[in-house]
Amino acid sequence: MGARLPVGNGGVCRSGGCVSRSRRLRRFPAATLQRVAPRPARHVTTPSPSRPATPRLGGVACIVLALVCFGALDTTSKVAAAAAPVLMALWVRYVVQTVVTGAMLLPKQGRSLLRSERPGLQLLRALLLITCNGIGFVSLGRMHVGEFTAIVMLTPLLLTVIAAFGMNERVSWLRWACLAGGFAGTLVMLRPGREMFTPVLLLPLVLVVANAGFQVLTSALAKIDQPGTIHLYSGLGGLGVTSASLPFVWQPMPGPIWVAMVLMGLFGALGHFLLIMAYARAPVAVLTPYLYLQVGFGTLAGWLVFSHVPDAWSLTGIGLIVACGVYGTWLTGREILRGERTPDAQSSIAAIAGADER
Repeated sequence: MGARLPVGNGGVCRSGGCVSRSRRLRRFPAATLQRVAPRPARHVTTPSPSRPATPRLGGVACIVLALVCFGALDTTSKVAAAAAPVLMALWVRYVVQTVVTGAMLLPKQGRSLLRSERPGLQLLRALLLITCNGIGFVSLGRMHVGEFTAIVMLTPLLLTVIAAFGMNERVSWLRWACLAGGFAGTLVMLRPGREMFTPVLLLPLVLVVANAGFQVLTSALAKIDQPGTIHLYSGLGGLGVTSASLPFVWQPMPGPIWVAMVLMGLFGALGHFLLIMAYARAPVAVLTPYLYLQVGFGTLAGWLVFSHVPDAWSLTGIGLIVACGVYGTWLTGREILRGERTPDAQSSIAAIAGADER
């Protein structure tokens, strides 16, 4: 091979002659030259941070309707509690709930609906569910719907304590203030020193503790089992336990009480499925504040059905609980957006299962 020597105009001189660059370029078609020609650098824009998704009205509508069903569930439970034994009323509810759930989910999911990775945890969760339902039924027989609902809504605030001590999560002082404010609202509403106060009025606080444990188990099971499986086992477990006790508690009931017990199951099942639809259409952080509307629906139902209007002290306590709960929910959402907390992996049924205790 001959020596390569540079010449003017970018040419190359070989032993066989010199060829200028302009002559070499004329050998290639214009289209080829366009492909190999250097392209101007493009201006790359940095994507702006994504804005929070706009809440879907369908999800909000579904959760509002679900809360109406839960308010009706508490109201019919209070009617049934006036005459029916606890376990008998719960048995009717679980029968209706299990039949409705199976009829809606089994045709779509088949035998996979019955498959659980942790049947022991499912059984423990079902026992906690029966405890929550039983305490709620007894409590509604002795106190008004609105006040009862407000106390139960302390559960999200109690989960703050579990997150701090059980999961080593950093809890801001504002969230601790929300917890203290919600508990203060409970004391204002119950007023332990008044003449009409009885220890039975503290039962909803026991329900809040049991409900918190129920929520923790729900969160764990939601990561390993199908949503429908969790929901179905809730009804099956409750049905099995109450069926075993039915021969000892069965009593003849008048027609209106039977209607109330059947409506308990229908309102419960319908409310749960509306929650499924809600959380499938909108994020958990968007929908959670709407859960506190249930306090208003419960108070309204108490006025319409039982002609009960909370006094000024009760309204103050209810307002304090709701305000602290909504603000605490907003704080949690803000911490998640800032990266200060890791949001739990929550499927649509995780929120539904959280409403099973109602």
